[in-house]
Amino acid sequence: MDKYYHPIRIEADKCDGRRKCMRACPTQAIRVKDDKAHLIEELCVDCGECIRVCPSGAIIPLTDPFTGSFDFKYKVALPSPVLYSQFRPEVDPRKVVQGLKAIGFDYVCDVSETCQEVSIATEIFLAEYRGRHPLISSFCPAVVRLIQVKYPDLTELVIPVEVPREMAAREVKQRLSRVLDADEKDIGVIYITTCPAKMVSIRQPAEKERSWIDGAVSIADVFGPLFSAVGDIKDEDIEPEISETYRYGAGWSMLGEMTALIGSEQSISVSGLSDVTQILDDIETGRLRDVEFVEASSCLGGCIGGSLVVENLYVARNSMMNLLRKYGSRPEVDRQKVVERYRSGYYSLERSLAPRPLRPLDPDLAGAIEKKKRKYSIYNSLPKIDCGCCGAPTCRAFAEDIVRGLAKIEDCIYMGGKKYGTR
Repeated sequence: MDKYYHPIRIEADKCDGRRKCMRACPTQAIRVKDDKAHLIEELCVDCGECIRVCPSGAIIPLTDPFTGSFDFKYKVALPSPVLYSQFRPEVDPRKVVQGLKAIGFDYVCDVSETCQEVSIATEIFLAEYRGRHPLISSFCPAVVRLIQVKYPDLTELVIPVEVPREMAAREVKQRLSRVLDADEKDIGVIYITTCPAKMVSIRQPAEKERSWIDGAVSIADVFGPLFSAVGDIKDEDIEPEISETYRYGAGWSMLGEMTALIGSEQSISVSGLSDVTQILDDIETGRLRDVEFVEASSCLGGCIGGSLVVENLYVARNSMMNLLRKYGSRPEVDRQKVVERYRSGYYSLERSLAPRPLRPLDPDLAGAIEKKKRKYSIYNSLPKIDCGCCGAPTCRAFAEDIVRGLAKIEDCIYMGGKKYGTR
C-alpha cells in the first residue's frame, strides 16, 4: 500500500470529539475514538472540509511556513488570483505585486495568462475527443483525488491537460534560468494557495513524477506581512516595470471562469463537495450524457472559497468583480502558438490518472469474500440511522470497521447499551 502525504494534522490535545469533521468528510476518512478524531489516510482526499468545520481548531493545515520559502537563490511568488480579492477593491493589484517583492520575493509570476493558454488547449481537446462524456476538469486536486478514491471508474474522464499553476511554474523557471544564467534548482517557485489540497499536488502529484512548484504558502499565512507592505506603497511608488507589464485577471479562481474561457455551451460548473459528489454520482449512473464538460471545485464558489483564505467568500467575490471592472483585462494570447504547443504535447500530463488502490478487507480472496458477507450481516443488524455515536460516520462504515477489527459491536449505543453524552 502506498504511503499518502496529507497536509493536515489533528492535534489530539485540542480535539474534544464533537464529530463535525467526521460528518463533513466526503470519503468517510475520519473516525472518533475516545473523543479524539483519527484519520484513515488512504481515504482522505485533502479537501480541507475538516479544517473548515472543526469548532476547536484541532485540525491544522500543513502548508510551508512563510519564513521557510526563502531557501533559494531566486524566489518567485506564484499567487492564486484569489490573493488580490482579499484586499479592499480600491487597492491597486499592482501594489500587491510590489508588496510581494517587498516581503522577500524576487519575482512575481501571474497565472492568468497561463489560464488563457490552458483553456485553449482544453477547448481543442474537447473538440477532438470522441469518447465517453462528460469530461471533468483536472485543476482541483481535491476533486481529482475524490474521483481516484470514490469514483475509480471516472478517472478516464478527467481531462489530461496540465493545470495552469504547473505550466506557469515551468515557464517561469525555464525563462529565468535563461535570463539569469542560473540553474533551475536555484529558482524556487512558491505557490500562494487557497487550500491544503494544492500542497498535495506539489508534494505528491498524481499525474507526474514531480511538481514544478517548490512549495506552497497559505494566503492566511502571508496576508499579515503583505497587508503591511502594501499599505506602505503609494501610487507613485509602483515600479514602472510592474505598471507596464502587469494585467489583472481572475484566471480560474471563481466558479464558472474556466467554462467561460473555454466557451463550451454543453458544460456545467459545480462547487462544494456535496454538490460535486451529487454530480459525480449522476455521471457514474449515466444521467449526464448530454453534458460535454464539468468544471468541478471542492471549495464553494471555486478557489475563492478555499479554507486558507482570510476574507469571506462573498465579500471576496464582490471585490474580485470590482477589481476586474476597474483593472482587469484579458492577456493577449497567441492562439496559433498554443495550437502548435498543444500538437507537440506541451500541455499534456506526463501520465494517465489512475484509481487510488484501497486496502482490501482481506489479502486472501476467499477471506475477503467471507468478510464482505459478515459486513453485510452486521450492517443488517444495525439500526441504520447513521447517528455517528459509535465514532463512524454511518452504520455501513461502522460494520466495515468491525470486520477490520477497528471497532466492536458494543460500540453501537443501540446494540451495546453504551451511555453517551449529547455532543
